[in-house]
Amino acid sequence: MIAAYFRSLHLFEEEEINQIVQLFEYRKLNKNDFFVKENQPCHEVAFIQSGIFRSYYSSVNKEDITYCFRFPNTWIAAYSSFITGGPSTETMQAITPAELWTIKKNTIDTLATNSLKWTKYLKMIAEEQYLELEKRVFQLQKETASQRYANLLKDHPEFIQQLPLQYLASYLGITQRHLSRIRSEISF
Repeated sequence: MIAAYFRSLHLFEEEEINQIVQLFEYRKLNKNDFFVKENQPCHEVAFIQSGIFRSYYSSVNKEDITYCFRFPNTWIAAYSSFITGGPSTETMQAITPAELWTIKKNTIDTLATNSLKWTKYLKMIAEEQYLELEKRVFQLQKETASQRYANLLKDHPEFIQQLPLQYLASYLGITQRHLSRIRSEISF
């Protein structure tokens, strides 16, 4: 799966992809296991082969606020911590059993130092992260909870049923009761 992802980029040659794949380590996480915890540094990034993750932070009232879900065939990392080496401001937790392919930051740094293609690839990832963050900010400012739910349903219909309602409501910025009303109005 990780090799197929790198092939889809049309950036690396097959021999390079075979070498890259060898640098990743396979890891299984159980439901509720953590990939990274708040206040701990993130020294690796992972490609999600299977499973669903939620990213959340603690509010001043000590409530968990879910702000992001990660699905198979995407990357997961506490990106700001990964870049700076500082403590993470977020926690990333598996909400289903998960299979990951992980790679250490120092390995990525070495690849970027030795390969212009890796520098280009890391630029692509940084741009994707920025666009995703911008999209989320605009969603929260311009869309209703119903619109955000409909978009999540449209983008990830195969996973929406696996999201616990309390995490989904938190992601949408509404109560579970309000979520029940929205779900009754929008069919699967």
